[in-house]
Amino acid sequence: MLHLYNSLTRAREPLTTLEPGVVRLYVCGITVYDYCHLGHARFLIVFDMFTRFLRAQGWQVRYVRNVTDIDDKIINRAAESGVDADEIATRFTHAMSEDEAALGLTAPDVEPRATAHIDDIIAMISTLIDKGAAYVGDNGDVYYDVSTFARYGALSGRDTAELRSGARIAVNESKDDPLDFVLWKPAKDGEPAWDSPWGPGRPGWHIECSAMSTCCLGDTFDIHGGGLDLQFPHHENEIAQSEAATGKPYVGLWMHNGFVTVDDEKMSKSLGNFLTVRDVLADYDAESVRYFVLSTHYRSPLAYNGPAMDAAVNALSRLYTTLRDAPDDANADTSTLASDRERFFAAMHDDLNTPAAIAVLFDLARRANRCDTAGEAAALAALIRELGRTIGLLGQTPETFLQGGGAAEGDLSAERIESMLAARREARANKDFAAADAIRDELTGAGITLEDTADGTKWRRG
Repeated sequence: MLHLYNSLTRAREPLTTLEPGVVRLYVCGITVYDYCHLGHARFLIVFDMFTRFLRAQGWQVRYVRNVTDIDDKIINRAAESGVDADEIATRFTHAMSEDEAALGLTAPDVEPRATAHIDDIIAMISTLIDKGAAYVGDNGDVYYDVSTFARYGALSGRDTAELRSGARIAVNESKDDPLDFVLWKPAKDGEPAWDSPWGPGRPGWHIECSAMSTCCLGDTFDIHGGGLDLQFPHHENEIAQSEAATGKPYVGLWMHNGFVTVDDEKMSKSLGNFLTVRDVLADYDAESVRYFVLSTHYRSPLAYNGPAMDAAVNALSRLYTTLRDAPDDANADTSTLASDRERFFAAMHDDLNTPAAIAVLFDLARRANRCDTAGEAAALAALIRELGRTIGLLGQTPETFLQGGGAAEGDLSAERIESMLAARREARANKDFAAADAIRDELTGAGITLEDTADGTKWRRG
């Protein structure tokens, strides 16, 4: 049985769902005001892996991931750029979709946008006001009243008294409590606005996800996921406003992936260590990025650096080299490898322990490289492919990855390498071994590994 760490209870729990065999999953998506960065890539890959694995296990998954297309960040970027907020949101939503495709991600089943759910947002805010859980401030903002929700702070483990002692209310604010947060903001000149019972304005960030998630998945659903940075206050606020509005439990289980660090610091624009998905994919292929992300447990910090990425490329190359050299038999009998399959799934069922699951793949590869019979090698290779694909790895042909997977801008093209190998073969046929060795040295210096075999010369990057 699959066990997952629940951020709310701080314990591993068996996955139980409202409807047997069906998982309703909501993941907080991206605020589209800039290009996707490596932190985005991590949560996108983690929950793509999770969804693929569930489906490979026979679960039906309704995967909802929102797009925040109205927010202060979008409005500020529009003002800086001298364009409408909608233009910024549209531009970077398109860029986000391109980045997701470049990463090889499966699209969510539903991708709601906040601006398409304004009526749902207004309805939820009205319900909160009617129930006494929200109020209109003197400045026209609508606030959620945190004091009305006794369990506030349970998800993040924060004490409300301590939070209040460290908070301040600006002179011009109209909050009743420092912890109260905005549900609706009055319109300012030149900003996007929608009509509401409280005048023209726009929603606060937190209420958007509550309205979209319950609209798409129901008042109560199975799993809510996102980055650890969203745990407080965003997810804490979602719980408070959603349960106050519906009177029902909001989410069964909360999943949070860890931070991405660069040079031992959390990645951020202010520190100048900000890397976009496009930056990374200019140097490394998408599957190597995916392997790099999955080689660390999803809840642990992920340290990004060049040597770590190079190690990911080389590790994935070793698996693909095994698949290249082993017989490719789609009908290979893997029944004798049941214990290996069980080890892989035992790791995955233990809170998606992908590092341990990947270790099983390498154990299978070592045995495939050493086994004496073609049938055994074919069975081991078939199981490597089968298990790898449940988490979104090893879906390419070995030649495709080995000859292109490690390529970066400025590297030798496959066509150029093949041309050089043809020249090397000709030199060797003419017994011009000095010329042949010079070509080999040039290829080696360009990061190309050659393997001379009875079937000819094979090559790979790295």
